[in-house]
Amino acid sequence: MATVLLSFVIPHKGREVMLQRTLQSIVEQQYDLSLLEVIVVTQNAGLYDSTYPDDERLKITTLIRPEDETISRLRNVGAKEAAGEYIAFLDADIELSEHWVTVMMDELRAVSDRVLVSSVQRCDVDAPPLEKIRTVLSNAATDCNVRFLPGRNLLLRRKTFDSVGGFPEHLLTCEDYYFTDKVSQTGLLYYSSAANYLHLGEDKQYREMFKKEIWRGQSNLQSIKGRRIPLSEWPSFLVPIWILLFFIFTVLALIVGAQGVGLLGFFLLLVPIVLYSIRLKRLAQSEVALRHIVQFYLMYFPARIIGTYYGLFAAIRV
Repeated sequence: MATVLLSFVIPHKGREVMLQRTLQSIVEQQYDLSLLEVIVVTQNAGLYDSTYPDDERLKITTLIRPEDETISRLRNVGAKEAAGEYIAFLDADIELSEHWVTVMMDELRAVSDRVLVSSVQRCDVDAPPLEKIRTVLSNAATDCNVRFLPGRNLLLRRKTFDSVGGFPEHLLTCEDYYFTDKVSQTGLLYYSSAANYLHLGEDKQYREMFKKEIWRGQSNLQSIKGRRIPLSEWPSFLVPIWILLFFIFTVLALIVGAQGVGLLGFFLLLVPIVLYSIRLKRLAQSEVALRHIVQFYLMYFPARIIGTYYGLFAAIRV
């Protein structure tokens, strides 16, 4: 039996339709499947037989975990069982391009001090505006070294993973930024367009996005603890606070009848939304209409404010 070279670790909970496509995209890799293994760490009671690919060349191990464990815990449990020299962390709703393994292994090995690589996101031409916005934001900077990488598809050596102590199990969200920030202290992180993935679970409706951003924002403040925050990351924390403060300022001004002051507060509230919208429009060009971009930020920032508020009081209770 061939020695496992690469272990895929996939945390999972809930629907299995997208997990099925994730596993199938691994089977369809243009690579020797005997050198690969997959470890699915699920919080379901079990998986249907139909979820697994009908190909015995690929070894798949399923681990069942309690529902109260964080996604970081699931990833760490899977990594502990991994036999490969390399580990690829995938979300359970990721469809890889068929040459992903070959290309990403080459990318990781191409530079001696490169320690973590990830491929770019793609979407269909007829994807809804919100999915296109997410894709554009994800691919704002490609084929370059970066400070952070999203956790949807990550490839690194096992020894690198061990050296940083794995994913932060105390965080509900933002764990990928926390983890990749620690990895960046050991070497280079590279975001490559040579391979790609389709995010099957990408937000497609604004109401759905609003709910998810509230959830994602809950670990914003906790993710700061224990690491150095680069200047480029500060706006993501400060802009929601700016918007909240000037929203309160505007409302109070209108209550006391100071319409001019209230108008000024409302203008200042809109400044970061306008600036972010202009930046995104330049990135998206003709792919997304400006009105969809403005709608995105008008919902994104309030959701982040609410999520941060929940996270703050949860931390105080703890």
